[in-house]
Amino acid sequence: MTEDISDLLARVSFGPDGLVPAIIQQHDTGEVLMLGWMDAEALRRTLSTGRVTFWSRSRQEYWRKGDTSGHAQYVQGARLDCDGDALLISVDQVGAACHTGDRTCFDAGDLHPVTMPRPA
Repeated sequence: MTEDISDLLARVSFGPDGLVPAIIQQHDTGEVLMLGWMDAEALRRTLSTGRVTFWSRSRQEYWRKGDTSGHAQYVQGARLDCDGDALLISVDQVGAACHTGDRTCFDAGDLHPVTMPRPA
């Protein structure tokens, strides 16, 4: 039996601002596309409609990816991390995920961290 949406929402540890980060990932390639914020209502809409809905911290309103740009995100899966304080939403991305028009928000430049091989 599928868990009720209210039971799923109760498992999420929303922050003091009522939000939880949602990492958006292309379902078939694993490419990380963007990070957005959801409150309980945005997550409920995402889980129940099959389209990703976010809470805009700057505009203080809900927005559904693609409604104005046409670059929609169709939900393929959703997971909660072990602490309940982060979401991973797998999508089929149509067009660009980033507001800049790029495919992903994570192409703004390498931070050039020190890297090291895994110990044997």
